Amino acid sequence: MSAGATANRPQRGADVETDVRIDFAEAVKGATLPLRLSSPATCATCSGNGARPGTSPRTCPTCSGSGLVSRSQGAFAFSEPCRDCRGTGRLIDDPCPECGGEGVSTRTRTLTVRVPAGVANGQQIRLKGQGEPGRGGAPAGDLYVKVQVRPHRLFGRSERNPDDLTLTVPATYPELVLGTTLTVPTLDSTVSLRIPAGTTSGRTFRVRGRGVQRRSGTAGDLLVTVEVAVPAKLDDAATAALQSYADATKGFDPRAHLLDGAR
Repeated sequence: MSAGATANRPQRGADVETDVRIDFAEAVKGATLPLRLSSPATCATCSGNGARPGTSPRTCPTCSGSGLVSRSQGAFAFSEPCRDCRGTGRLIDDPCPECGGEGVSTRTRTLTVRVPAGVANGQQIRLKGQGEPGRGGAPAGDLYVKVQVRPHRLFGRSERNPDDLTLTVPATYPELVLGTTLTVPTLDSTVSLRIPAGTTSGRTFRVRGRGVQRRSGTAGDLLVTVEVAVPAKLDDAATAALQSYADATKGFDPRAHLLDGAR
């Protein structure tokens, strides 16, 4: 098949890509967002036929609407795109003033994009048939919306399981040593978290069902990591109390095992 014949065939519209930025909570819970998009679309003035309203394209008399003309060169014959209609098979005597006879114009439109719950940063959402219009009656292309998620000041997503949320909570040394109950935030409320005595800094606790909502109706978990917070300054009373604690625990050497292999 010649290049001219291929060009004259209906062609599916090109796919279009765009970005949308959403908040962390919208990515976790899902959201419906308006999206303004400037892109080629079927001309609304001529309904895509390229002719001024009230007129119609006519069949090209040179190629009889095929878009191709035959030429002979010695013993060989070949086809090439018709120069009069540029391979379209149609002539437009009075072009549409909006699109200049192309049947396609650039316009700004507003679409509604539904972002599913649990969407990840960088994930694409496909909107079928919302890309560039096709040529010659072919279907339109698709629109791919790339989601950019703004980071949250407190929460993150687990790399191992994106349905789990992560949170780091500071705690005092006495709270970790003696045990306590902490009130920690979730995306929509708070929960009480029991810290057992003797908890080490960096330990992670799992709060069931406080993560990302899944399509199945279940939810991921909230992973809370406690880290000891060290005061930048101490007053005299606190310094004296800490020194008394140090004197009382001289028998405890947390680094003793580091030298075992060096002796």
